Formats: sequence, C-alpha cells, structure tokens
Amino acid sequence: MHVNMEAVLYICHGSRIREASEQAISFIHQVMKKVNSPIQEIGFLELSEPAIAQSFERCVDKGATKIIVIPILLLTAAHAKIDIPNELTNLQLRFPEVEVKLGQPIGVHEKMIDPLLERLADTKIPIKDDSMVLLVGRGSSDPDVKRDLTRIGEMLKQRSTVKRVEVCFLTAAKPSIQEGLEKANESGAEQVFVIPYLFFTGILMRKIEKYIKQVNMDMRTEWILCRYLGYHQMVEEIINEQIIELSR
Repeated sequence: MHVNMEAVLYICHGSRIREASEQAISFIHQVMKKVNSPIQEIGFLELSEPAIAQSFERCVDKGATKIIVIPILLLTAAHAKIDIPNELTNLQLRFPEVEVKLGQPIGVHEKMIDPLLERLADTKIPIKDDSMVLLVGRGSSDPDVKRDLTRIGEMLKQRSTVKRVEVCFLTAAKPSIQEGLEKANESGAEQVFVIPYLFFTGILMRKIEKYIKQVNMDMRTEWILCRYLGYHQMVEEIINEQIIELSR
C-alpha cells in the first residue's frame, strides 16, 4: 500500500555569524514542536549548512511524498521569487514523484505589528507627541521590499501613538540608512525610535549604532535604538497557519 508522507522543509537565510544560524535553528525547533508532520528539516539559502538540496534529499530519504517548503524570510524579494523556486525546480526534476508546495515569506501581515509595538514598549521610554519611528530594513533591489516595509510602517502608525513612521534600508534600496537618519534629524522630531526590521543583526546592529552616532548632531533630538525584531511568537503563528493551509 502506498502511504502519503508529508514533510516540512524550512528555509532560512543563513549567515556568516554562527550565532545567527544557531538562533534560526533554535527558533525552527520551537516551530517544529507544534507542527504535526512526521518529517521536518531545515535548509539554508547561503552561508550556512545544510544547503536546501541536502535537506530536501533528507526528506525524500525519510520517505516524503509531499514536501511543504516554508521560506523563513521577512519580506519578499529575489530569494523568494527566484532563488528558492529555481532550486526547487531543479530538485523536482531529480525527484518527479515528490509533490512540492511552496509557501510565502511573512510579508505584510497584521500580526507583525505586535512585535514592533513590543520593541517600542521595551525601551520603557514614553512616546512624546512629536516622535517618529524609523524602520530599518535589510534592503533589496526589488521594489516590492520598499513597498511592503512602507505598508508595515503605515500599519504601525495606525496602531500606535506615533505620528510619523519612515523607512530606510541598510543596502541596495533607497532611502539608505544614512538618508533616513539625516531626514529624521532634519524633521525636528523630539524623539526618533529606530527599529531594525530584522530577524537577527549582529554586524548590522553595530552598523546601525555607528550611523546613529555619526548623525547625532541635533541635541534636541533623542535617539532611541530599539532591539531588533527577532524570532517572535507571531512569526511562529504565521508559519503555523501557512503549514496548515498548505497541508490541505
């Protein structure tokens, strides 16, 4: 008798920083506990092991006839649109008997506003009338990244007492972090809360701190660097919902 076996393959970005990969793995292990699937594996896009192909093969070796692929990415860009689908197309040619269902990055999701509100609250600094938030994204040459982070900023504004939310990017998109900080500095806002819209930062967090120090010219402005997003409970919930949806 042919038994259908479903696997879930989680795809994380990967990082040169070991701590970043370890954080991703420990987060996925949390997710795995709540997912009712007999086969679950983790693969990395780049810079960390195991690679996607290795983890896919592992699912097949364990008897998977259907693999649900979940990209653990905050925003939709080239990795989600090109790299992962290309990799899966190649794997499908090698394993034509396996059904593959690809999920989506987290993208613009109402639940992602909760961690942002928490990051503001974590600072224990009361939000003044004349305050603004600067959301810092990783950045991509894909215009959807700017569009989506801007929409997330608008949703944050609707749900918080902050009057103004702007976005900027660490690489490959405009406005750059330098431009974002300059604009915030020139806005005359009493307070600027800088929130890194990133799962893990390490090097990037130090970069952001350095840029804030460089721009801190207007003494009237209070600069508050919030903690980065991290792998939040809400991310876990969004992933779980996707898996249930794709299992149908």
